[in-house]
Amino acid sequence: MTRIIIIVLVSILSFLANAQESPRKQLVSDNGVTIHVNIPNITSDKGKVYFSLYNSKDSFIRRIPFQNTEALINKKKTEAFFKNVPEGTYAIICYHDVNDNKKMDFDGFMPIEDYGSTNNPKSFGPPQFDASKFEVVKTNLTFEIRF
Repeated sequence: MTRIIIIVLVSILSFLANAQESPRKQLVSDNGVTIHVNIPNITSDKGKVYFSLYNSKDSFIRRIPFQNTEALINKKKTEAFFKNVPEGTYAIICYHDVNDNKKMDFDGFMPIEDYGSTNNPKSFGPPQFDASKFEVVKTNLTFEIRF
C-alpha cells in the first residue's frame, strides 16, 4: 500500500512540476529557438506588419530572408514569432504595410510607411545588418522594435 501511495505522489509531483514550466521555456524546441517580436507603437490598426528574419549580412543586403511572417494589428500593437531558429547571427526588419499591398511604399526615396529593425538603430536610410544583428544561442529571445 505504501508503494502505491509513493508512486501516486511521485506521479502527481511530476505532473505539477511540468505544468509550472514557464511559457518562454515551453517554446524551446529540439530544432532551434523561438524569437518573439513586439511592436508597441504602430500609428494605426490599418493593414499588417510584415517581418523578415535574415541569417547573414549578405542575405540582409540582398533581401533574401531566412524566414518571413506577418501579423495583424490590434490597438496599435502587434507581435510575431519566428520558430525553430538555429544558432547563429541574425537581424530582423519589419514594416507597417498600411495599404496592404504587400510592399513598402516610398515617395521618391523616402519611405511613407513605418519600418524598424532589431536593436532599434537610429539612422537616416535603410537598416544596416551590423546595427541590427543579434546572436541566437540555446534560449528563446524577445525583441521590442519601435517604429
